[in-house]
Amino acid sequence: MGDTTTIPALDGDGAIPIYLARPAGPPQAAIIVVPEIFGVNAGIRRKCDDWAKLGYLALAPDIFWRFAPGVELDPDVPEQLQQAFGYFQQYDADDGVKDIEAAIHHLRRSEGCAKVGLVGFCLGGRLAYMAATRTDISASVGYYGVMIDQMLNESHAIAHPLMLHIPTADHFVGPEAQAAIHAGLDSHPKVALHDYPGLDHGFAAEMGDRRDEAGAKLADQRTRDFFAQHLA
Repeated sequence: MGDTTTIPALDGDGAIPIYLARPAGPPQAAIIVVPEIFGVNAGIRRKCDDWAKLGYLALAPDIFWRFAPGVELDPDVPEQLQQAFGYFQQYDADDGVKDIEAAIHHLRRSEGCAKVGLVGFCLGGRLAYMAATRTDISASVGYYGVMIDQMLNESHAIAHPLMLHIPTADHFVGPEAQAAIHAGLDSHPKVALHDYPGLDHGFAAEMGDRRDEAGAKLADQRTRDFFAQHLA
């Protein structure tokens, strides 16, 4: 359903590869799908295609385009998992926010979508939080976002709705980090937090060993309802 193309980087220095999935008719809104540390792989493309089937224009940026363009990794393959961790260490999240800004500009100015949402996973979940604090994204959703507990001092800047999905057995985001996120965000009028008892990082992956079917369906329905409300 989708195509691979590029959009201009925010600073005009280069082009960001993207996967773009279009709905059958005029889009009701746009959704940026920010991948995990495994690139715009088959699972992320499927997520974009599913949003397009629901009437959204879906765009997934290649977050590693500056140093590993086009990489697609499988988290169930140990060597590729380690490769992904290496890319994560190289990655500058501030650059990620710039790329999200570039995507927002493209979707609003070139595609005519006034309402733009964002859904991100893992590193993309962190970027969903950063987009909520640093951009004018219409609504954001983060799945098992990493390092959010270290950025709670930015929460005062959240001006548009943000939802976070938090698996309680996340081995990358431990109990102390989860407690800090709840303490920092539970009372925020723009933020909704959902815990998933006993589930681990990656539970909403489209395919592979990490997926928990019931948990993924629940979180994804909450995300669909959230965007239906805030991107209408």
